[in-house]
Amino acid sequence: MDFTLSEERRMLTETLTRFVREKYDLKTRHKAAKMEGGFDPAMWAEFAELGAVGALLPESAGGFGGAGEDILVVFEALGGGLVVEPFLATAVLGATPLIGAGKDEMLEEVIAGGFHLALAHTEPESRYEMARVACRAEGGKITGRKSVVLNGATADRLIVSARTSGGEADEAGIGLWLVDPKGPGVTMRAFGTVDGGHAAEFAFDGAPGEALGDPEGGYPALEAALGRGALALCAEALGAMEACKALTLDYMKTRKQFGAPLAKFQALQHRMVEMVIAIEQARSLTMLAAGMLDAPRKERERAISAAKNLVGRVGRLVSEETIQLHGGIAMTWEYAAPHFAKRLIMIDHMLGDEDFHLARFMALEEAA
Repeated sequence: MDFTLSEERRMLTETLTRFVREKYDLKTRHKAAKMEGGFDPAMWAEFAELGAVGALLPESAGGFGGAGEDILVVFEALGGGLVVEPFLATAVLGATPLIGAGKDEMLEEVIAGGFHLALAHTEPESRYEMARVACRAEGGKITGRKSVVLNGATADRLIVSARTSGGEADEAGIGLWLVDPKGPGVTMRAFGTVDGGHAAEFAFDGAPGEALGDPEGGYPALEAALGRGALALCAEALGAMEACKALTLDYMKTRKQFGAPLAKFQALQHRMVEMVIAIEQARSLTMLAAGMLDAPRKERERAISAAKNLVGRVGRLVSEETIQLHGGIAMTWEYAAPHFAKRLIMIDHMLGDEDFHLARFMALEEAA
C-alpha cells in the first residue's frame, strides 16, 4: 500500500497547516467557542473558501476529494489548531448519508459553507452500540430522544436514525431521516462540552421526517458515516498529539532545573522518546485505516476500530505526559497544553472509546 500523498493533497496540507498556524491561535479559538453556536461563521466561510470542506466530499457530491487520505490531511491540520468549526458534524457525519441520496443541491450549499448538518444518532441508553436505536419512525413521523448531537443547535437539518421495524439492537429496520430541527414536534436543549465544543439533546414527538433511501435499510449508510467520523477523529488526534509534542519539547529545552534545561535529564528524554514512538504507531494505524476506507466492510471496520483503539490509548498517554512534563504551567487557561489534553481525552470518548473498539475489533475478527 502506497502512503505517499499526491501533489494535490500535499498542497492542501501545506495550505491548511499554514492557515491554521497564522490565523487560528488559542485566543481565536476561545473567541470562536464563545460565539452563539460554538464557532465563528466568518472563519467557517474562510475554511470553505480554501476548499477544506469540499476536500471531504467526493466529486459525485460536488466536492473534489472524499477519500480516506483527504480526511486524514484535513483533520490532522485542524487538530493542530484545536479548530472548533463544525467539520466533523457537518462535512463528515452529516454530509456522508446525503451522498447519492438525491440531495446534491444541499451538499453544494454545505461545500459553499452556507448550510449546516448534524447527525442525531446517539441515544441516552445506547452507549456506543451503533445499531441500538429506540427512536421510532411511523408514517414518516419521528418519536424518541437523541443525545450529544454535535453542533445540533446550529444545524439547518438533522439526519436522524430511527427504527421502522425490528428489535432495539437489530441492524435491520433502521432508517435515516431528514428532519427540520425548527419544525413541529422537535424540542432541543443545547450545551457546551468540556473541551470547548457544543452539542445538543433532542426530543422528537411526531416530528415529520423525509426518508433518505430505504427507511428500513439505512444501517450501512449510518455505519459508513460513523466510520468516516471515527477516522476523522483519529486524524484530528494526530494533529493534537503533534502539537503537544512540539509544545513539550520547546518547554523542556527552555525550562531550567538545577542549572540545566529539562531536556538534558536522561529520564525525561526517555519519556519523550516513548511519547514520540507511540505517536508514530498511532499514525501508522490511522494511515492504514485511511487507505482501507473503500475496502470491503469487514476489512474497513476492523482497520477503523484498530486505529480508534490505539489512538485513544496513545492520546491519553500524550495528554498525561504533556501535563506532567510541563508541571504547573500545564494547568493554566492561557496556555495551549491543557486544551489539547482535554480535546484528546474527549476524542477517545467520541464515537466509541478504546474499550468499545477493542471489543468491536475482536468481534469482527471472530466473524471474519
